[in-house]
Amino acid sequence: MARSGVTAERLTGAAADLADEIGLPNVTVSAVARRFGVRPAALYAHIQDLRDLRLRVAELALTELADRAAAALAGRAGKEALVACANTYRDYAKAHPGRYAATRVAMEPDTPAGRAAVRHSAMMRTILRGYRLPEPDQTDAIRMLGGMFHGFVDLEAAGGFRHHPREADASWARILDALDAALRNWPAA
Repeated sequence: MARSGVTAERLTGAAADLADEIGLPNVTVSAVARRFGVRPAALYAHIQDLRDLRLRVAELALTELADRAAAALAGRAGKEALVACANTYRDYAKAHPGRYAATRVAMEPDTPAGRAAVRHSAMMRTILRGYRLPEPDQTDAIRMLGGMFHGFVDLEAAGGFRHHPREADASWARILDALDAALRNWPAA
């Protein structure tokens, strides 16, 4: 196994690269093993099963995305922070579609992937501080933002906006304007 260079980190990176190339649902232990020129059984020294492999890809992707979003958010507040974060998510999804898909697999909060996901919630709360939303409104707003970011990105990736001549970028900008307005004028409970 030492000759193949298989480590848990390299295995995760190879699976993430493969997910970007062929789509997360098509990533298998066999396909990743072929990348290393080993039999699938050799990988089980580093992973438990396919689900474990996908959770490792999710953790990698969530960490990469959080690092990029944190850098984009530095020194920004309010709408400027909202737009910077939203654009980071959209750009990452375009550049890394398989990794991005992995960020949405079901994960338990007490796992490495789950803890990486919690970091995203904390960043959203940072953005929302500029809008001064109390709880439970903050949680509702985080869910609204996540639903919009993921929904738009998924529809765009699937070609869902090709039926209309309006550019997706123009709609994206207007939606971010609308989200900013909604957050600034959040209805009282």
